[in-house]
Amino acid sequence: YVDGVNAYLEDHRGSALSLEYAVLKLLNPAYQVEPWQPLHSLTWAKVMAWDLGGNMDSEIERAALLNMFTPEQVAELAPPYSPDAPVIVPDPNTSAREWDRHDYETTAPQDDRILDALADLSKQAESLEALLGVRGLGIGSNSWTISGELTQTGMPLLANDPHLSAQMPSIWYQVALHCTPKGPDCPYNVAGFSFAGAPGVIIGHNDRIAWGLTNINPDVQDLYIEKINPQNPNQYEVNGEWVDMTLVEESIQVAGGESVPITVRYTRHGPIVSDTYGDLEDFDLVSGVELPEHYAISLRWTALEPGNIFGAIWKFNAAENWEQFREGAALFSAPAQNIVYADVDGNIGYQMPGVIPVRNSGDGSLPVPGWIDEYEWIDTIPFDELPFAFNPPQGYVVTANNAVVSPDYEYMLSKEWAYGYRARRIVELVENANGPIDISYNQRIQGDNKNLNAANLIPVLEGIEFDEERLVELRTMLADWDYQQPMDSPEAALFETFWSALLAETFHDDLPEDYWPGGGARWYQVVENILQDPDSDWWDDKRTPEVEGRDEIFRRAFEIAVDWLEELQGENPGRWSWGDLHTITFQNQSLGKSGVGPVEAIFNRGEFPTAGGAGIVNATGWDASESYAVKSVPSMRMIVDLGNLTNSLTIHTTGQSGHAYHAHYVDMADLWRNIQY
Repeated sequence: YVDGVNAYLEDHRGSALSLEYAVLKLLNPAYQVEPWQPLHSLTWAKVMAWDLGGNMDSEIERAALLNMFTPEQVAELAPPYSPDAPVIVPDPNTSAREWDRHDYETTAPQDDRILDALADLSKQAESLEALLGVRGLGIGSNSWTISGELTQTGMPLLANDPHLSAQMPSIWYQVALHCTPKGPDCPYNVAGFSFAGAPGVIIGHNDRIAWGLTNINPDVQDLYIEKINPQNPNQYEVNGEWVDMTLVEESIQVAGGESVPITVRYTRHGPIVSDTYGDLEDFDLVSGVELPEHYAISLRWTALEPGNIFGAIWKFNAAENWEQFREGAALFSAPAQNIVYADVDGNIGYQMPGVIPVRNSGDGSLPVPGWIDEYEWIDTIPFDELPFAFNPPQGYVVTANNAVVSPDYEYMLSKEWAYGYRARRIVELVENANGPIDISYNQRIQGDNKNLNAANLIPVLEGIEFDEERLVELRTMLADWDYQQPMDSPEAALFETFWSALLAETFHDDLPEDYWPGGGARWYQVVENILQDPDSDWWDDKRTPEVEGRDEIFRRAFEIAVDWLEELQGENPGRWSWGDLHTITFQNQSLGKSGVGPVEAIFNRGEFPTAGGAGIVNATGWDASESYAVKSVPSMRMIVDLGNLTNSLTIHTTGQSGHAYHAHYVDMADLWRNIQY
């Protein structure tokens, strides 16, 4: 694969390789693209693990919030998964051994200086996010596989739409690899989606099986507070003794300038990700964990440990059946993904893979002491004890980043599921299909725009008294609404502006700006939980002398939304449009954020009106603390017909070409946003 990339590079230089390089030549005439290496392809797995992981960010946020609120209040801001929300595998098949389960409780030091160190980590993460796109809990996916017992053809259907950062060109490249003839020496007859730079089909089907991926978000990142030797910053304490760190010299290459040398320091847990030191004077010991006088913060993360994820992909590409598919899944280390399965023999299945730690103590939710063994990883969950299902009795498997299993499962996988709103809606559509399910019904599911958050909030809004008749009349729009959010919907525009205002009026007085609500499924759950308590302290606006309750905040938010919409889109509500607010601009990953208008105009495309929203099956995510602009998207959509593979449908966001002004640079965008294939 690498030889093929380099053969192309030998014959294409400068603008013949890509228009971006013509621009870069203006900045650095001597610039040359370095040869591709196997390491570059292997790094893709690490980049995707970073993109799909958010545990470290959650630890930092939770530690910061515990410094401002009680544990009970923090639990209200990051609520547990609802017992009424669907789980992927209600009765998982495992060969689980007896295990001494821990009821984990974790506390962390609340000293201001460690919070400053964690804040520094957040800034580093934000810098990476600006480069790579949004990540973590805002990123998710949908997938499902449906048994032939429920389909029109009598054979399985499998669908997948991974939700990733919006970018230009598309993160996906549609490919096929056909051996002629297929045989032991050349076992591939596979089609689907890959990443540019990654050998093999990541998601797709061969002539025997199909598979799709969604993010699990297991807790596989832990921050450790390390005691540092004040006499030697390259030593740290382990069980009362100073131990040398492993020092790795790296060099950051700078085009047209001098390379920047850095020394990466490794502890037994992983790299030091914060170089914050200082004399800590008197502080109140809140948690029972004594901060060392000199400390640093290290990260243990499964993606920084050896793995063979491409071995898994190649096994999927060649697998003939469920057993061979599971052999591949056993190698799928990080990022751990829900994998749905279907085959031409009529079987469907689900497998959770991944390297998932078992901790001696603690639940991974907060930074913990690293100088003792109490919080060490003592094992990983054996593959045969990870949840799977084969031909489950309900006849389908639905994954939407919701909980994999119930709390009765013997291991702790995560406490950060996606709250189940999308999963609940997909299950509802599958179970309530009007007759056997066909491909067109799968398209309808992938394009479903129903907002379950609106279903929770509008009944409360209907009970609010307004002094102005125009507000009463406009509220009537929402009373008759079906909660769907197509592009031309005035109701969706009104509701989502109300939702944004409601979050601001409820929480901006309580939370620092860095933690203002983003408005996705987590905040659906937070607000749903406090709806039944009209006098909850969260409703009160601390910026005013009065004590506000739920109804006053609802009234104020609705007035703000109406005034804002009338100013922006006019006083005729029939002309309000969700798509005019909720637009996407596909930004080029290298030069699309350069700040140079003419350069950005060459490589970026948009704004395109879009339907859907955050926490919706058609998951066009936006951040309520910033704007209504789309930040994350269903990065591709795929529906595989195991009864006739040539009937399968696909689309991704922009186009097959990454070359600006090529005919296929952006020709998929309209198909994609209109749920066409």
